Amino acid sequence: MAPASLNTKPSSDPDAVYQALVEAHRDLTAEQAAIVDTKLILLLANNIGDPAVIAEAVAAAREGIRG
Repeated sequence: MAPASLNTKPSSDPDAVYQALVEAHRDLTAEQAAIVDTKLILLLANNIGDPAVIAEAVAAAREGIRG
């Protein structure tokens, strides 16, 4: 079996995903929004479960960011 790889295709309903993310941040301070983001990242990473896929996602998220 081939190792899992990061799925970068859009969801079947990207507008609903975007709306859920916007709603999750509504009326939050910047600090509260950062906490929600951190919790969401950890929940999604736990759901993915495969460290190689998570590492691939981290690399993709950092792509183009200067440090």
